[in-house]
Parts: sequence; structure tokens; C-alpha cells
Amino acid sequence: MQKTIELLKAKNELKIIDDELDIYLEIPHLAYAEVKKKDGGKALLFTNVVDKKSGKKFSEPVLMNLYGSYARTELLFGRTIESVADEITKLLHMKPPSGLKEKFTMAAELFSLKNIFPKRLKGEGACQEIQNFGSAINLYDLPVLTTWEQDGGPFITMGQVYTQSLDGKMVNLGMYRLQVYDKNHLGMHWQIHKDSSHFFDQYQKAGKKMPVSIAIGGDPLYTWCATAPLPYGVNELLMYGLIKKQPARLVKSLTNDLYIPQDVDYVIEGEVDPSQLRIEGPFGDHTGYYTLEEEYPVLEVKAITKKKDNRVFLATVVGKPPLEDKYMGWATGKVFFPLLKTTVPDLLDYHMPENAGFHNLILAKMQPLYKGHAKQFMHAFWGAGQMSFVKHAIFVDEKAPELENYETFTRYVLNRFSKKSLFVTEGILDALDHSSDETLVGGKLGIDATKQYEDIVAPTVLEDDALLAKVKEIIPQAQELKQYMKDTLNPITVVTVQKDTNIKKLLSGLDTLKEYIKIIVFIDKAKNDVTNPYMIVWRVTNNIDVQRDLYLGDVIALDATNKNALDGFERRWPDDVDCTKEVVESLKQRGIWDLDEQLLHKYQL
Repeated sequence: MQKTIELLKAKNELKIIDDELDIYLEIPHLAYAEVKKKDGGKALLFTNVVDKKSGKKFSEPVLMNLYGSYARTELLFGRTIESVADEITKLLHMKPPSGLKEKFTMAAELFSLKNIFPKRLKGEGACQEIQNFGSAINLYDLPVLTTWEQDGGPFITMGQVYTQSLDGKMVNLGMYRLQVYDKNHLGMHWQIHKDSSHFFDQYQKAGKKMPVSIAIGGDPLYTWCATAPLPYGVNELLMYGLIKKQPARLVKSLTNDLYIPQDVDYVIEGEVDPSQLRIEGPFGDHTGYYTLEEEYPVLEVKAITKKKDNRVFLATVVGKPPLEDKYMGWATGKVFFPLLKTTVPDLLDYHMPENAGFHNLILAKMQPLYKGHAKQFMHAFWGAGQMSFVKHAIFVDEKAPELENYETFTRYVLNRFSKKSLFVTEGILDALDHSSDETLVGGKLGIDATKQYEDIVAPTVLEDDALLAKVKEIIPQAQELKQYMKDTLNPITVVTVQKDTNIKKLLSGLDTLKEYIKIIVFIDKAKNDVTNPYMIVWRVTNNIDVQRDLYLGDVIALDATNKNALDGFERRWPDDVDCTKEVVESLKQRGIWDLDEQLLHKYQL
């Protein structure tokens, strides 16, 4: 971590903040603002960290926004992201050599693979120089941040969680938020679909306690590897060796048989009793909403070890986009594209827009070879590992523009869109999704824009005020209206409403406006800006379950309002993640907050 800090300094990628700042809201709010700046801002090193509630001053600094730009992400990889993807592609397509020269080339490539396997060292590591057991264990000695006002408490957000199967044959490295309950207990938010949860099931059936070791810091690549979507049972640290061309050097935990990198800054060791669950949350998560309270396993801490000198506490902040995960996700998408192509070989490219929270929307370019090929792809995506969590998918052919050129791409799709393009089904959802009527399962929407339909007729475009007047006659709750992409065959009309009834019950009346409207989307007046498409995409992709909220009449309509009893919605709808105004004002008055006001409003902080 110290080498990383020196590298960031040398590349002018680090901002050091020496002002006294609180682990409660202040530090996270500044990191949240920094990542919203152009190109992700700088990595932030907070050197004067305090807990004002207890009066404690921490000796170690807090490092945030480490992965918060494309440039820093490649800097931390030590090579281009494309070179890693190319290497994986080469390995996947390795063929028997046909001649002596090819044999030598392959031998050299295979010999280099010896470095991908983690190396277990004897003795203790730098991460175990200071050792705390028993009554000396105190999680509050670590500068764990409380990010949002409604959070259930402090949360470790960049923890590397090391677990193993009951028989010890499989190991896993994952990243899960970890709530600090008290000085020696953590909430383990491993969702039901995650590998650690599968291991947990094994221990639960056997009636045995599950060992867990949590590392913080060290080489930043360990943290990225913890997010890698590798197949079940594959050790994520293999990716470290592949990228760095040297093995991860591991030492054994002091109280269990799990191995962790010897150079991490902190290690928290403990065990989970499968018979004990505890309410975890709420937590303002990367969806931009609070995830609600729910029961999760609890880790009883048996040891905390750490480096003696120069240790650094690594953390991240999540909430509304854009976030640090934008850049980590970019690297993940590039690196694992070759593996995804083994499932869907005619896939040419894919992209997950940051403002759709990744899992809420995927854009994919493919080579369509036969009728129904795109729908076949949809099934493949919705059955492939973490891709199965994707809610909405848009598929285009090889002639489509670049997927990240959003305006041109959207125009291309809307000029090819028809009701025949739509495919609605049901499937698994991320545990953080709040919009479906029940947890973990809900509607999926696929759009096949690989085909041009000849029978699409453009509407008669009215001025926004004139169209709003017509919409108000049918839906009096309508407040504001803006039309997007008016020069396409399928303009999108966005309407804000002051909701006092089930909006979907009123949608059939819109068919009388089919001459003027092709696609219409309803959002709440509160907390939405009809002129801000970036955040409208965020709101809509978060808020809809297409099985419930899509109306397919002469006009296609989406109800993306917050759901409540008016809609027969029985779950509790969570609040948006918002900065605490008093904290922002305090930081401004002290001259520490320097985010442009336009960005503050654009990203609805």
C-alpha cells in the first residue's frame, strides 16, 4: 500500500487532506464528491482521522477513491487492461503446436503460468506484526466509516473476505459489506447467490462453525480480485498471479487454516455460527438506494492483526452514480469478456452503463446468424453467473454504433424498435433490487434491435407544452413533460406525476394519443428532474419490474414511480441515498468541499 501511495504521488493521482475529519459522514461525503469530478478526480489520503463521538484520534490514514479513474485502474494493474484480456483469450484458444518453433513458444507460455498459483509461506507475515486476541480485540480501533445518515452503523467496504469449503478443497475470495455491531462482531452480507454463501450452507448442514478471515489493504489488486466473477470454486487470487506475473504470497491465519496475503495492512479473523443470524443494515448501497434491514450471518472475531508501521485503511463509498465501481467494473468487463464469449461466441461487445447500476442494464452487440438469435442470447446472459442478475438487456447487430456512444446508440435502437422487439420474462434478481414484488426474483426485459422493422411509423411531434396538456386530460396527476429523441421513429416522452393513485390503471387512456406518443415513461415529481437524462436512466432502471410496470397498448408505457400501497406493493420502498446537508455545508465553510455546484445538482447528491 505504501508503494501504491508513492506511485500515485509520482503520477499526480493523489490528493492528501490533512484537515481533521470525522469517520462519521465527513470523510465518505468528500470521497463521494471527488469521484463525481471529471475523470473521477484524485485518490484521497486522509491523514488526520478522528471519531468525534468517542474522541478517538487514529494513527493510520484512510485511503479512498483508489480505483476512481481509468488511468489509476491501469496504473494499479501495472499493464493495460486489454493486454490481460488478450492473454486470457490466448489461453482459451491454445492449440497443440504444429512445429518445433510453436512447441518452444507454447512451452514458454506454459512455464510462465507457474507464477499464477498463490505461494504459501512459512511463518508469519507483515500483516501479523501486531496481534490482538481476547479482551484486546476492538473493531472500533479501526477507522471504519459510517457513510450515510440512515446506515445501521459503521461498515467495512473494501474487505477481502477469505473463506473455504467445508472439506477445505475450495477457497474463495469475495467482497461483501461488513457491518460493525460492536467491538468483536461483524455482519456478513454475503448474498444467497455468492460462493461464500454456498460454503456457509455446507457448514450449516454439518452444524459446524465456519472460519473466515478478512483482509484490508495490501496490494490494491487483491481488492479488485475479490470482485472478479470467476466460476464457482476457482481461487480469485489466480487472477492476481496472471496479471502481476508473480504469485500472491500467503501466510496462514493465526486462529484458522485460511491463508491471506502476507502484505495486507489488517486481518480480522473469526468464525460464523450458522445457527445465529442477526439483522444487518440498512445501508446506502451502489444502487443509490438504501438496502433494507435483513437477517445475515454474524462473524465473532477471534483475532485482529495488523502491520506495525505505515499501515493504511482502505475504504470506498457507494451511492448514486458515478462511483469508484464504474472503473473497477470497466476493468472487469474488459478482462472477462473472453470468458463470456465461450458461452455466447457470436458476442462482439457488451457494456453496462454506470448510471444503470451495472446489473440494471446491459447493452450488447452481436453477430445475428438466424431468426431468434438475439433472444437465444438473452437466455444465455440470464443464465451465466453474475450476468443472471441483469434486469434489462438491449441487443444490436454488428452495424450498430459504439455501445458507449449513448446518443448515437439510442437513436439507432429507437429507429429499429417495435413491440415485436420486446421479450419479457422472469428470473433471478440481485438481493439489492428493491422494485420487484418479492425479493430475489422479478421481471426481465430484453429488446432485440438486431432487426429493422419496415412498418414503424413516426408520430406527429407536438411541442412539450401542447403534449402535456393532452396527457393531463387523461392523467391529471401529470406535472412536467419532456420529449427525447424527437427525430427518431420512436421518441421517448418522460412525464413527472404527483402520484395519488395507481398510475398503471390510467395508462390505457393514453392509446387515444397514439398519433403523438410512441413510448412514455412516468416518474415521480419529487426528487426527479425531467431535463436530466443521466439520472432519469438511473431512476427508471432501478424502479421498474417490467412484469408489473410495462403497458403494451397502442402506446408503450412504463410506470417508473416509487411503488406503495396504491400499487398493492407490500414491501417497504427504500429511500434514496442523499448527502447530509449539514455535513456538506460544514465542509464548505471549512474550505474542504470543492465540488462544482452544477455537478452536485446533476448527480442529485
